[in-house]
Amino acid sequence: MLLKNALFSQAGFGITANTILLLSHILPSLQDCRLKPSSLTICHLALVHIVMLLTMVFLVSPDLFESLHFQNDFKCKALYYVSRVMQGLSICTTCVLSTLQAITLSPSTSWLAQFKHKSVNFITHVYVFMWTLSLSSCASLTFYVVAFSNLNQTHFLKLDKYCSLSPMNSIVRYLFYALTTSRDVCFVGVMLISSMYLLNLLFKHQKRVQYLHSSSRSSTPSPEKRASQTIVLLVGFFVVMFWMDFIISSFPTHLSDDGPVMQTIRTLVSKIYAIVSPVVLLSSDRRVIGILQSVKQACSSLSH
Repeated sequence: MLLKNALFSQAGFGITANTILLLSHILPSLQDCRLKPSSLTICHLALVHIVMLLTMVFLVSPDLFESLHFQNDFKCKALYYVSRVMQGLSICTTCVLSTLQAITLSPSTSWLAQFKHKSVNFITHVYVFMWTLSLSSCASLTFYVVAFSNLNQTHFLKLDKYCSLSPMNSIVRYLFYALTTSRDVCFVGVMLISSMYLLNLLFKHQKRVQYLHSSSRSSTPSPEKRASQTIVLLVGFFVVMFWMDFIISSFPTHLSDDGPVMQTIRTLVSKIYAIVSPVVLLSSDRRVIGILQSVKQACSSLSH
């Protein structure tokens, strides 16, 4: 019960943080009447995480699950499918965000510089590709997702409290996991390469302008250092949680062996990135920091 309450609390915190992140990029873009590719990608990531966390809440809450007036099999198929699609989109969008940052900060002599102006035109095609890939790669497994009512179904694999995976041919199972794993590993690899390239650019740039940010003149970190820390935190945390989720998911348990504590831990590990990522992105956004400081000063003045 404590783990479940913690799960709901963290889901609520994650939905709130992603909503703030979404609004912090949409509202300024509405004033400028233009949405930059990086802002569009962050908005897409925040929206994906909101839907992912809402789906998780429905799957772990008896009242919310039963409030959907559909057959239990259909509810399991729909919620599990949406959850898997959002998880795939989270990986793809994080990869696109890291790549866009590398393209934006690449020097004019780099071969990536030619994509700076083309990224605005190609971003729509990238999103179409991401959605098509995520929707198609998760469709086949949905046919095997069913609701369970008999805990003696030992040949079924538990997905969460209400849904299970019916037995399937071993070749089909290994083929599905091979395809999804290959997709995820490829995106994670591109993400790491682009992030390391970006960190290398920031390190070289910081060395060139080190005299402008010496400790004798300013104690605050430079924008380059702050951007580097944000990228390292976001990508590093994503990779760690991705492999933890992959390891845990590689050992599915039968209905009779998987307790509620293990279910909650597996759910939390698979969704923790959606909760932490908006905090990392908001912490590096000067606009949000300025707004929070203004609110803090206003509250302190009212209290006095």
